[in-house]
Order: sequence, then C-alpha cells, then structure tokens
Amino acid sequence: MADIIHFRGPVLTAPGKVRQGLWSVDGRLTFSRPAAAPDLMLDGWVMPGFVDAHCHIGLGPVEPADAREQAQADLNAGTLLVRDAGSPADTRWMQGGRDFPVLIRAGRHIARTRRYLRSFAEEVEPEGLVAAVRRQARDGDGWVKLVGDWIDRSAGDLAPSFPAAVVRDAVRAAHDEGARVTAHCFAEDTLDQVLDAGIDCVEHATGLLPRHVPRFVEQGVPIVPTLINIATFPDIAAQAEPKFPRYAAHMRALWERRLERVAEAYAAGVRIFAGTDAGSVIRHGRITDEILALHGAGLPMEAALDAACWAARSWLGAEGLDEGARADVVICKEDPRAVPDTITALEHVVLGGRIIR
Repeated sequence: MADIIHFRGPVLTAPGKVRQGLWSVDGRLTFSRPAAAPDLMLDGWVMPGFVDAHCHIGLGPVEPADAREQAQADLNAGTLLVRDAGSPADTRWMQGGRDFPVLIRAGRHIARTRRYLRSFAEEVEPEGLVAAVRRQARDGDGWVKLVGDWIDRSAGDLAPSFPAAVVRDAVRAAHDEGARVTAHCFAEDTLDQVLDAGIDCVEHATGLLPRHVPRFVEQGVPIVPTLINIATFPDIAAQAEPKFPRYAAHMRALWERRLERVAEAYAAGVRIFAGTDAGSVIRHGRITDEILALHGAGLPMEAALDAACWAARSWLGAEGLDEGARADVVICKEDPRAVPDTITALEHVVLGGRIIR
C-alpha cells in the first residue's frame, strides 16, 4: 500500500458534483493536500467503489477457496461493497480483511419447503417462518432475505411462498430484531403481498404493474432489478415448457416487459439499485454489465452509476468520497457519464488505499 496517493483527475463526489484534489493518506481519503509528497499519482475520473446490492458470495455452498475466487472477481471489476443477498456459506471470515470487498451479509435465504433451489435456503413451512426470520436476522448484518415466490408445481405457475398474514408477522419480527427485509419477487401478486407486509426492499420486481408504482414511492421501498439475471428468463421458460407451459409463458411475459417496468419505476421516483445476482447462473465480476443494463433500460448514465455508487452506499450506510473515509475508489479513463463503456475497462481499483489493479 502506498502511504500517500494523489488522485489527480476529476473526482465525482455525488451526482452532478465534481471536485479536484483528492488524496489517500494511510488508506484514508482527504481533500487537503498532505505536507509530504505523494508516493504515487493516479490519473483519471474518480468515483467511489461500486456496490453490488444483490450478490451471493459462497453460494453452493462452496469451499473457501472458491468463495475467495468469487470475491476477487467482484473486486477486480470494481465492486468494493457487496450486499450478500443470501448464502448458505458462513463468509464472516472475509469481513474486515484487506483482500475482499466490504461484505454486508443477509444469512441464508428463507424459502418454503421444496419451493426453491436445493441446498441454498433454510426451508420452512408457514408456521416456522417467524422463527426462521429471527434466526437469520441474528446471524446476518442487518438484512433478512425471503423467497417471496417460486414455481408451485401443483399450480403449474409462480405463486407466493407463504400466506400474506405470515409474511406480515415475519417482517414485523425482523424489524423487532433490528433487521431490514428484502424479498425475491418475480410475480405480480407477490408484490402486493410484500408491500402490504411493510417490506424494506424488493429483488427483481419483474411483476411490477402500474398499481404498484405509487406504493413503492410512498413507502420508500427500493428495487434491485438484477437485469442481467432476468435476461436468462427465456432459457428458463424453454426448459420448463414441456411440463409447465403456463409458467413458461408467464416467465416470457415478465422478461418481455422488464425494461419498460424499470423505466416506469425510475420515472415515477422509485429508488433503484444495481445488483448482479452473481453466484448461481450469473458469474461474479459483472457489476458494470448491470450498470450498463440499467442505462439501456432508460436510466440516464449518471442515474445508473448512482444506483451502484453514491446512492447505493448511502442506502447501505457506507462511506463514499468523504473526508476521512476509507480509500475505496475506482478510476475511469474518461468521464463515465459521457462515455459509459469506460467503466468496463477501469484504469485502477483502489481498496483501502491499496492498488488492486
């Protein structure tokens, strides 16, 4: 780690705000020129390290060496803060280390018995949901992840995992434990259920309809669309078609309207954050693909960056480019607001004042 780094390019401290003159001194940021000369000077456009707000490090579960490789792939892509949205692996050994992104854990997913991917979740019946939520709230870092819906094979389509009254009790229990709750939601009716329950965040939200949008705004509930994961829906539908044609048609319809739903939510003022859903079918290290996908869905590039940068850090209670903050930054060759693809070839990634690349 260089004791003093001078970041000589424009510094994007917030949307629409550009400063000059930023240094890392012993791994901490300062806007005041140090008395000593810098050990290293880095040129380019400076932003806070990216946030992947829906990521699964250790999913499988996998061996520690594999989890390390996953985290390194995220780090090399500029992801310096991860909200892990459910994993059966205990990854607390990564926290506080100098070789990994900052990690905010959610414990294990909580799903209905035999209604989710095998071995990923703590699986319970409705009468066990509240107790499971309390366990995971105590095990995680302030977040609990529910699987709000999944295919119900007896119905041949997506269906809520738990009765609405039980979901309300579960969200209340998490709040009692000091945790926020997010939920995997594909289908339309599931969104009504979790909004009624007082949910704190929704993952995917592919079933978003005009009736939902005002509620998301009024209740201040953000969405993490995971667009690069939703891109896999046609393949899922094709595999399901022979046995579950209704489900396959539903998944295709959700995929077809994915971009307009994100655009409508953003235009209405719904908060949107970037998450890749890396760890199952999505490889790690794709946060810039998700940022560009949000831009492709209609978000101005600065708003797409905000979804993985300044606003995302604020939402998770993390530092940005602030005086005294940890020196977690990414550096682009060009202004990423004007040249979006520049984020896919970062000049430098700096973690705690240490040059990663």
